[in-house]
Amino acid sequence: MHRRLFPRVLALVALVATAAAAGAPATAESPTPATTRLRAAIDTILADPRLNGAQASVVVVDTSTGQTLYDRNGDRRLIPASNTKLLTSTAALELLGEGHRFGTDVRTTGKRRGGLLSGNLYLRGGGDPTMLAADYDALAAQVAADGVRVVTGNLIADDTRYDRTRLGPDWTWDDEPYYYAAQVSALTVAPDTDYDAGTVIVHAAPADRAGAPAVVNTTPPTGYVRIDNRAETVATGETSISIEREHGSNTIVVSGQIAVGDEPASDWVTVWEPTGYAADVFRAALRRHGVRVLGRTVLGQPTPEAAHQVARHDSMSLGELMTPFLKLSNNGHAEVLTKEIGRVLSGSGTWSAGLTAISEYVADTGMDTGTLRQRDGSGLSRRNLVPATEFVDLLAAVRAEPWFATWYAALPIAGQPDRFVGGTLRSRMAGTPAAGNVHAKTGSLTGVSGLSGYVTSADGRLLAFSILLNNYLTASVKTLEDQIAVALAGYDANGTAAARVAPQEVPDTPRTPEGVECSWVKPITC
Repeated sequence: MHRRLFPRVLALVALVATAAAAGAPATAESPTPATTRLRAAIDTILADPRLNGAQASVVVVDTSTGQTLYDRNGDRRLIPASNTKLLTSTAALELLGEGHRFGTDVRTTGKRRGGLLSGNLYLRGGGDPTMLAADYDALAAQVAADGVRVVTGNLIADDTRYDRTRLGPDWTWDDEPYYYAAQVSALTVAPDTDYDAGTVIVHAAPADRAGAPAVVNTTPPTGYVRIDNRAETVATGETSISIEREHGSNTIVVSGQIAVGDEPASDWVTVWEPTGYAADVFRAALRRHGVRVLGRTVLGQPTPEAAHQVARHDSMSLGELMTPFLKLSNNGHAEVLTKEIGRVLSGSGTWSAGLTAISEYVADTGMDTGTLRQRDGSGLSRRNLVPATEFVDLLAAVRAEPWFATWYAALPIAGQPDRFVGGTLRSRMAGTPAAGNVHAKTGSLTGVSGLSGYVTSADGRLLAFSILLNNYLTASVKTLEDQIAVALAGYDANGTAAARVAPQEVPDTPRTPEGVECSWVKPITC
């Protein structure tokens, strides 16, 4: 039997068996009283005026029986935003494996005479999105420990594991300076342990007297970006610092004002061409360790096959990477994994090769890929279209995968305050039956919101659900998603209590700029 049909057949067999045991079929045509109440509650939530003129697609399935408990426009193709990461992350775990690691190494073909290396030094990128300045420093320390003191040739930054297409298909130009739309390269730098690869953190602090320019520096320190400091220190007043990178360059304009004694203002800014950024950070590290490179820095040339290794760094495992990737909805991780899948499976580190492999995998799980379109790994493209019912098919099928426990734990968990537990759901549904229960992927673009994942019902059933909301004009509809999730957490298939149609109150979701994930706002707001 073809693998893509297997989960649906299993679900049908389980449903028939359950219905037979109960003596009556639990079908959409003859729902139980508890299911009728649940459907009425969700219908009431979706009747909220904030969804007037909008599109809503909601599907809920009992994964133990395959029974559909709720279906509103489940086959309608909607923009999923970061729910797209469900496809990318599951495919990565299956196709690359939980133990997959990214390697970054330093190689040379040059001849050695004492501390003199006659030839080039190659910094070869393996796609690692977690490379910190400290990791490049450790590589430089290994080079120095090998006895190299002078390199007569060039420093070659080899990013050829992936193609040179830096920005995702269909990404909008006005997202380009912001950290959630960082350029993708096989050789890059992350400034923090959220692993926001391809970005630099710019800090603007007040001087010690009014009238002086603000004091601006970066994390990590780098000369790769140029700071145009127009910000002024004032005696009193509200801080109003703006930090913007000019399109097509690495000039970062810092403007506005900051009062004497105020805390520094910081922002995460993408760099133009991350390969050069990585080479700059590594070259500075070599210098600190007493290694001089006499030649220039050259970007994008491949490392010769005959080159021998001088230093190496391996990333955390893919299973471990799932936590910052999914908890914080990291777009860069999604795109790197897409290209890495393409490279490993077909030898081509491109979006098209990676997306083809992802499509083949999710089809094997039971998704009908003829009804959807995936254009990138992260969901930043507005040309992604996925029906809610297909998300639920994927969610139901992957429970049988050997890596499921790792992936399930990496999904954001409602109402859990630790950022690396609750993730983008850490400030949502607290104090409700959904808290500590719902494991789900969030999604946000302007006029687009989604929540797809799992909730354990009051009677212990694992429910898979997908909520996709598009084309609304209000700032946020997250509370409606939360109300549905809370209703699912309270569902009891055998319950006999009177119907509660009115949706349960849930805490307000945190305020973030319209159309972005809360974890994309730096410093983190959720």
